[in-house]
Amino acid sequence: MTDPGELRPDPDALLHVLQKEEEHATKAKLKIFFGMCAGVGKTYDMLKAAHEAKSKGIDVLIGYIETHKRAETEALVAGLPSVARRQAEYKGNLLEEMDLDGIIARKPQLILVDELAHTNIPGSRHAKRYQDVQELLDNGIDVFTTLNVQHLESRADTVTQITGSTIRETVPDSIFEQADEVEIIDIPPDELLKRLSEGKVYPPERSQKAIENFFRKGNLTALREMSLRLTAERVDHQLRDYMQTRQIAGPWKSGQRLLVAISASPHSVSLIRWARRMAYTMDASWIAVYVEGSAQLSESARAQLAKNIKLSEELGAEIITTSDEDVADALVRVARQQNATQILVGKTFHSFSFRKSLLDKVIERSGDLDVYVIGGDPELETRSKLLRFPKTQSGLAQYAIAAATVCLVALACFPFTSLLGYQTVALIMLLSVALLPLKLGPGPVLLSAALSALAWDFLFIPPRFTFIVAEGQDILMLAMYFAIASVTGTLTARIRSRERAVRQREEKAVALYTLTKDLSIARTQDDVARAAVVNIKRFFDADVAVFLSEQDGDIFTRAHEASTYEADAKEFTVPAWVYWNEKKAGKFTDTLPFASATYYPMTGPRYPLGVIGVKLLQGKQLGSDHETLLINFISQIASTLEREQLNEMAKRSIALAESERLYKTLFNSISHELRTPIAAIVSASESLLDQAATPENSVRRDLSSEIHTAAERLNRLVENLLNMTRLESGRITPILDWCDIRDLINAGAEQLHQELAQHVLTIDVQLDMPLVKLDFALIEQAVINLLHNASIYTPAGSSITVRAFIEQGDCVLVISDTGPGFPKEALQKVFEKFYRVPGTKAGGTGLGLSIARGFVEAHKGSLQVENGAQGGAKFTMRLPVHTTSQAGA
Repeated sequence: MTDPGELRPDPDALLHVLQKEEEHATKAKLKIFFGMCAGVGKTYDMLKAAHEAKSKGIDVLIGYIETHKRAETEALVAGLPSVARRQAEYKGNLLEEMDLDGIIARKPQLILVDELAHTNIPGSRHAKRYQDVQELLDNGIDVFTTLNVQHLESRADTVTQITGSTIRETVPDSIFEQADEVEIIDIPPDELLKRLSEGKVYPPERSQKAIENFFRKGNLTALREMSLRLTAERVDHQLRDYMQTRQIAGPWKSGQRLLVAISASPHSVSLIRWARRMAYTMDASWIAVYVEGSAQLSESARAQLAKNIKLSEELGAEIITTSDEDVADALVRVARQQNATQILVGKTFHSFSFRKSLLDKVIERSGDLDVYVIGGDPELETRSKLLRFPKTQSGLAQYAIAAATVCLVALACFPFTSLLGYQTVALIMLLSVALLPLKLGPGPVLLSAALSALAWDFLFIPPRFTFIVAEGQDILMLAMYFAIASVTGTLTARIRSRERAVRQREEKAVALYTLTKDLSIARTQDDVARAAVVNIKRFFDADVAVFLSEQDGDIFTRAHEASTYEADAKEFTVPAWVYWNEKKAGKFTDTLPFASATYYPMTGPRYPLGVIGVKLLQGKQLGSDHETLLINFISQIASTLEREQLNEMAKRSIALAESERLYKTLFNSISHELRTPIAAIVSASESLLDQAATPENSVRRDLSSEIHTAAERLNRLVENLLNMTRLESGRITPILDWCDIRDLINAGAEQLHQELAQHVLTIDVQLDMPLVKLDFALIEQAVINLLHNASIYTPAGSSITVRAFIEQGDCVLVISDTGPGFPKEALQKVFEKFYRVPGTKAGGTGLGLSIARGFVEAHKGSLQVENGAQGGAKFTMRLPVHTTSQAGA
């Protein structure tokens, strides 16, 4: 009968459930209309559900629906409001995408988004549509969407093997798992093929080709089974989560689920195989449970346990390891937690025992759980004894220590018997028995209790040196002495064993916490590898080698630099095999056992992430508990590696998109900047070659001047590109020398005398301006770029002023104009590469101001821009330089 206290809900668990339900109630909901392939009616059913929601007063909006020109679908679309699609150009074609910003601004209660696995146009905010959906959910908008089974990341490879078609657009399984509701849209394959032949899915010219390839009946049947089974698994997980969060004691027999108890016994092999056959016959899932106690296993027992666990994994079991001194209680507890419907235990052969067998305990506590008893080896029955005593778990040395301790205490008390009295001696001996469990096991403690009772009787209770007890009260005292010694010693030993088990669990929890903390602060794959090596080496006392996959998913070429051992050419073949086959191999395995280490795969959703090699310094095989912990370590490491790989892929995607944008901008700018001066040079040079057309020297002079101006423009373009390249590569190192600021400004203005001819230039330099130490050529170029910018974007006749003065130890140059200035939104962007203010006249590459700031910052200075109080733009350059007066001081 179950103790009511065991079913009493944990207050912390209840609080967690309430918080989770509150969070679920407030967050936006995602519903997926799920099907085996295109044409089953997912979009149609989604639109019908949307109409039903609209009839209930919910604000429904179509974000993106692909009707494929199906009349029934288009009829349902017509009755719902929609947001206009965003248009974007890609490779010369004008394409349409969902307007994410428009939806967020409109903020409906429910948005319809078709084709969750769709890949967005390059340059969109998100690469995938499911990322758009996540942002909509984050903004509190409920989402209806559609998905086919082949687009799930974990099922893509399987679908490719079945159909022969490569699946290029996928959705992470986590999106499917996080959905609040999944509605399966299912029709028989024959009906779908009929719809295809009638042209209701694809146009007639595509339908026949589809039927001959992807939509073969065998393919559709396999995809249908996959989608139905996946949905059933999801429902099963939801049921188990519901039962665990509500503290409901299972099982709910909504399906078959077997639990088989395994141990270090070789007879567990037949039990495991029987469970596999039974699970296959019943079409049920099954779990193998090992209950770890405080008793230490021998080397042979650990090896046998590892084989049993490996066999269970190979046969498809889910492995669960738990700690408990009461095996029967642990099995029943795990069965209820995992919603198992049947427990399989092995048959025991003995006719009498001092204790109840495991089978008896499981049957007694199973309640409404079904218990299957599997027959064991019949030979055990002939070898069983009439009396079956517990197995000794303590070595002979402990029994010897227990006996010696009792003898020593008795001998020490014997000379003082008359002084102390035999009652006091009993308390002293009882204390010694109570202290023994701190170091010894329960068997030696019971031995010490029995020996101490006999020694007390023989040496101290009158009449002495006999086992005869004359007084009735002494008989009672002797019986109570033995009982108290036995109970005290046994309870102390049990508490100690449980304390040891708790300490071991705490050590494992701390190890996992430390690993998780180190992985959480990792920012690169190298950081993850270092954290993995440090934590595995620290906890498992082992050398570690980490092999990370290449960026393209290809195999690694050598171990990571953080590894603590190197694999030679022969050893390297083992992690390579593990990488491609995603299975454990190496030492202590049946695959490539010649290796000096055991190698474990780190698997990702699409391809392997790498391999971890563990070489135990003591050369012994890990126990099942430590093996499980190591696998948890590797799982955490693999998850973090996947996170970092995705981060790096996102960074590369952003960099690629930015590179493409800069390429287009640079190409457009340079093409214009090159064509204009080249056209002028070609035209002027042709006129010069035509001697008859240019007889006058003045005309020839003007043409030569045009050629010179165009060449200077080309030279300026090339200089800007070269300067930007130098800045990007970090090769700009100022060569400081004493300079006259007045000469620097005049030199820059002289180079732009033609461009500044239509403007009023004013140069105002502080009268006592000292020499300053800077790179004359770099700052001159910065001043030229600022003056050139002012000359281009201010109207003819406007004023340009250059002021230079010393302020707070800095050399300050202010270049201002009386032009239109900058729009407010452009002030933060004017120094960006290739940026040009919208609406300005053609010309220029958008590099001049960026280069000017780069040259100034190379001097550890600053360049700022603002609009003047009376209009126009104002650039302020501050250079922290030494003056001649400071140098003299």
